[in-house]
Amino acid sequence: MPEIAYVLKAYPRLSEPYITSEIHRVEQAGLRVRLFAIKPVEAWESISKYDVVERINAQCVYLTQVTSVSKTTLRSWLRENLPAMAPALRRVARRRPLGLARAVATAAAQTWRARDGRKLPKVYVKELCQAISLADELASCPDIAHLHAHYAHGATTVAWFASKITGLPFSFTAHARDIYDESRNPGGLLRRKLLEARFSVTCTGANQQYLHEIAPEATVHLVYHGLASDVERLLEARPEREPRNGHLRLLGVGRIVRKKGFDVFVEACGELDRRGVPFQAAIVGPDGEHGEEVRARISALGLAGKVRLTGRMDQEAVTREYLRADALIQPCRVLDADRDGIPNVLVEAMACRLPVVTTGVSGIPELVSDHVNGLLVEPDDPIALADALQRLHDDPQLGDRLGGAGERTVRERFDGGRLAERLVALFEGAVA
Repeated sequence: MPEIAYVLKAYPRLSEPYITSEIHRVEQAGLRVRLFAIKPVEAWESISKYDVVERINAQCVYLTQVTSVSKTTLRSWLRENLPAMAPALRRVARRRPLGLARAVATAAAQTWRARDGRKLPKVYVKELCQAISLADELASCPDIAHLHAHYAHGATTVAWFASKITGLPFSFTAHARDIYDESRNPGGLLRRKLLEARFSVTCTGANQQYLHEIAPEATVHLVYHGLASDVERLLEARPEREPRNGHLRLLGVGRIVRKKGFDVFVEACGELDRRGVPFQAAIVGPDGEHGEEVRARISALGLAGKVRLTGRMDQEAVTREYLRADALIQPCRVLDADRDGIPNVLVEAMACRLPVVTTGVSGIPELVSDHVNGLLVEPDDPIALADALQRLHDDPQLGDRLGGAGERTVRERFDGGRLAERLVALFEGAVA
């Protein structure tokens, strides 16, 4: 039976339940999967128990580890890393000399295209080495018939170079910043990968349109991220939502980075406080570059006792927060080089019958319709956000209606199993 090789930057990441759920469901659909990770998961993304990962049959193979190229010369980097790479390089050169030559030529051409004046980027040498390590591992997996990478920059570049070496077709899933931040695919690299891939997948219609603008000839499929497998399993027990307690219990979930708009969430909480609306708020997620600014706004508005930053939680704990809250707040914004697609936490919250208040940016309107299954406000408008939250406080039946409609939306359009079947059909077509 043909196997699909997933190429990932790191595995298993706590912040990527959509990837681990996808792999589990692809296996459940009957496809055999192999996992290859460029590096071990970062400490802040690691937890001791990750339920869906324990249900995945495939064991992850980690490629030969190499160091960063960012703060060293190419000569020093090669001197430091070539000894570890040499055995794989010799084996690949012996088995696939023409393929290796194609990959070297491709990496050299991209290095030249992405040059900044006379300065040549070193990253493609590193990614070529990682592709050589991957090609070496693939030699012992003769049933692998297709490579699939997640995120359109580093992991996909490695899969592309490995495809040049081995002759195996590749595909990739594009998400958000990996396609909108041109520095991650300079010199027209994203267009070339779109055209060379057997197909690509993306998780929003807005992304699909953007990718078709870059490469109209490319085959780009829309496959939404379904509800995370772990959340689905927790909800199968039909847990009850906590009854209201007189305070508006507000929840934000995600890494504290600027695109999430948690500073606007805090400002809206300040406005609710000025209006005398009783509330309790929590932001669940690890720190990012926006953390200090969000903390400063909490302090400046005197909200230290009303807005908590809890840090990260595992999926079971986050689901309990969904069931305890009265609204999920995700005031996302579009940045020049970064944006969310459809935040997965919106799907999770809606599956828990939790009303969502968010912004109509990027792919979010593909999930949330204003006053139908959630509330939409303009980005960077804390007063409008506070108005929406006060409506939920003043009219509890509105929250009940939106929560019920949100659950139906997820059940009908974001069922993880059905969406995985679409991806499986693409893989089967690629290896037929």
